[in-house]
Amino acid sequence: MTIDPPPEPAPGPGEPVPSSPAGRADLAGPVAPVRGARAAFRHWRRTRPFWATVWTALGGFVIFFLPMAPLGKILQVGVGGIAGMAGGVVLMAMALLMLLPGQRHTAGVIAVIAGVASFPLSNLGGLFVGMVLSVLGGSMAFAWLPEKPARRKGGPFRRRSRPAGVSVGSGSA
Repeated sequence: MTIDPPPEPAPGPGEPVPSSPAGRADLAGPVAPVRGARAAFRHWRRTRPFWATVWTALGGFVIFFLPMAPLGKILQVGVGGIAGMAGGVVLMAMALLMLLPGQRHTAGVIAVIAGVASFPLSNLGGLFVGMVLSVLGGSMAFAWLPEKPARRKGGPFRRRSRPAGVSVGSGSA
């Protein structure tokens, strides 16, 4: 049987906290992959219109599932039920297409058109919620631009150096 040594007493107020290499390695082990995954997701998210995709997909989800009912009821309702489901599917497909940065303009315009078309075709556009979310997401996708590189030191109105011996007000006239 092995007997473990007694634990060290906790440091009192004002005493330095002892640091051990083993303690730091234990903390860094499980945290490092999580930080790396979060950083990778953050980079991926910032290189495409992520929030536009979220709002458009949520609007399509609302428009798609609001008229959901048993198939017999949808066939009795007619065009409203089928158009609502088709509009929701189109919006969710456009949300996926927005994740391709080169297709954001086309997908954004189609999402806005489908969102506005859902108003007369599908229960007032998912009781206005789905229509507003899809128009918001489509317009955000259309307006999205990739991140710009960091500005140069000195800002946009940086002074240029002048050759020696040239003054600001000198000139011949």
